[in-house]
Amino acid sequence: MRGTARPGSTPGISTWDVSVREAIELQRRLRDRLVPRPPARFRPRLVAGLDVSIARGERRAYGAIVVLDLESLETVDQATASAEVSFPYVPGLLSFRELPVLSLAWERLARKPDALIFDGAGYAHPRRFGLACHGGVLWGLPSVGCAKSVLVGEPEPLGPERGATAPLLDRGEVVGEALRLREGARPVYVSIGHLMDLPAAVRLVRAVGAGYRQPETTRRAHRLVNELRRRGGG
Repeated sequence: MRGTARPGSTPGISTWDVSVREAIELQRRLRDRLVPRPPARFRPRLVAGLDVSIARGERRAYGAIVVLDLESLETVDQATASAEVSFPYVPGLLSFRELPVLSLAWERLARKPDALIFDGAGYAHPRRFGLACHGGVLWGLPSVGCAKSVLVGEPEPLGPERGATAPLLDRGEVVGEALRLREGARPVYVSIGHLMDLPAAVRLVRAVGAGYRQPETTRRAHRLVNELRRRGGG
């Protein structure tokens, strides 16, 4: 799936057919659209996890979205898609590889979520506009980045207990929070996307934790996308 700007036009938020240089510039421009606070009376009921799988050296991307009920953690909807990917793998530009196929899956969802949790960075990004920021702005929804590894910054020490947190600092700025969802396990790294602040982001990720290292949103989307990839279909 490729969105191409018209000759002479300014690339937009869903423009994917760009060069690396154009993608970086687009991130810098779109960053101004971020709203770093949740909507008034933010009480999400449905929360989605999103994940993409692309085999090394392959050009086909597989995407999955799983929608959970926040109170019961039951899966209430899910959708998948696959598509050819043309943008190269470049750290910090993950959204240009993953959002096209996730957009296809999004169109297939019958029940749209109230908030999104991406398996990747949000504000904790070199240009403060990671995958979760781009996806949140694209769909106009509160969004959170929940990454398995650090893209930028250094976390302060955190305790070994479940629920322990510590700031993630980049050049003196708090860009996220390390959060341990399972006692003794490695933390995940939470940062805001769109329509979100850091305390609300941490609460949301903690709410979908079920005793594993990663939140249920990520675990279920990851499992679903791997099943899709093994079948080779979308």
